[in-house]
Amino acid sequence: MRVIKLGGNELDRPGFLGEIASAIRGFPQDVVVIHGGGQAVDALQQRLGVRPVKVDGMRITDDASLEAVVMALCGWVNKRIVAELVGHGVDAVGLSGVDGGLLRVRKLDARSVDLGWVGEITRVRIEVLNVLLAQGMTPVVAPVSLGPGNHLFNVNADQAASAIAAALRAEALDFVSNNEGVVIDDHLVPELDEAQAARFIIEGKINGGMVPKVNAALAALSGGVPEVRIVDIDGLPDPSAGTTLHVAPSQVQDIPLSSETHDES
Repeated sequence: MRVIKLGGNELDRPGFLGEIASAIRGFPQDVVVIHGGGQAVDALQQRLGVRPVKVDGMRITDDASLEAVVMALCGWVNKRIVAELVGHGVDAVGLSGVDGGLLRVRKLDARSVDLGWVGEITRVRIEVLNVLLAQGMTPVVAPVSLGPGNHLFNVNADQAASAIAAALRAEALDFVSNNEGVVIDDHLVPELDEAQAARFIIEGKINGGMVPKVNAALAALSGGVPEVRIVDIDGLPDPSAGTTLHVAPSQVQDIPLSSETHDES
């Protein structure tokens, strides 16, 4: 079993979903896809006259913002991904965390700020995914989930991917984004452990949307997923590409940096 999380920033790039389909067909394991779609949500919020506000990569989700999240992620983004995957030979089926009670959540306590209708996953009903996987289908999951009082909640897609990978006892979890991996001082970090990640976050070298991504990767490792990477689409088929995350402290004093420089484009 392999879980692949697709970053929303890449979804509009021509050819991206075709490359994802090719990678999925090449993997020997069953695959579950989780997707974000922040740019689509931002665009819809602005069309609805709602200003997008984020804190450490997390979207503040009031009532109006939640409507935009549900419409964009469960509708346009999810169905575009499914259509492209099916068109490229992957038997994909779209659903959200609400369908079948796949993802149950409680309100996320962010301590410093009230994020509104943002949830923290408490349960993954893997039977919903296993039914599809048993039929040879590839689930494509939008991270809108079900919370107390049957209310819909927005969930960070990285955290949803981490929880699903752990619940499925996946062999591997790949966070696919527009970054080749974690980049520090214009250099790719091939390997990163928990202590190093915490230091880089405190120093501000890991920031923005990369913060929840790194934290979600470490949570997946703690949940028993043996292989977790942050990688771009070009590196997805190559097991040595991207940044591999480790829970155990590194045994070396210096953080290894590759000779490649980071392209911000």
